[in-house]
Amino acid sequence: MAEGLRERKKRQTRQYISDVATGLFMERGFEAVTVAEVAQAADVSVNTVYNYFPAKEDLFLDRSKGVVDRLSRWVRGRGDGESAAEAVLRELREETEAVSPRIGLMDGYEKFMKVIQESPTLRSRMWAIGQEVLTNLEQTLREETGAGDDDPIPALMAGQINWLHGTVIAAIGQRMLAGGRPTEVSRETLVLLDEMEGLLSPKVLKYAVRGAE
Repeated sequence: MAEGLRERKKRQTRQYISDVATGLFMERGFEAVTVAEVAQAADVSVNTVYNYFPAKEDLFLDRSKGVVDRLSRWVRGRGDGESAAEAVLRELREETEAVSPRIGLMDGYEKFMKVIQESPTLRSRMWAIGQEVLTNLEQTLREETGAGDDDPIPALMAGQINWLHGTVIAAIGQRMLAGGRPTEVSRETLVLLDEMEGLLSPKVLKYAVRGAE
């Protein structure tokens, strides 16, 4: 369905407010900027800001929804004969080889990470997002395997698979903060992925294989 004029204007307004806020946060730090200052800089009311962003953290982490269900989407999209862990490893390798901004491989990412690192509020929100990712993945594994709520295996497997993603994202963030270039960090991350895959047990690597009896 084509996007209507009203929806497009709302999307553009939301993006503009987010961009203005991000610029202020990058310049002065997250804790030092108020929502009122964001509203003034964007030439909108404070109520308008809150209509689009329920919390101040949402202004900076406005793309977090795409992260929350990322692992679940990758697992649901696995190919025939591919397990849940193999699908996540494949997707991570593809993103890494493509030097994808979606996993932090881009110029300027170190500035984004520095804002988070210096803000207890944002660090807390990032932890909460990580918990959502894990919870969603566990539920997806239960649905994909038909496991009951009392079966502990999906939770254990979700923890192992989430470790892959979380460790890679954290490693990229640390290397970018240390001054790494996206292409060199990409090469280092591919080596890390191989090492991480080697640490996973066969049971994890062959869990939830699509098409398996």
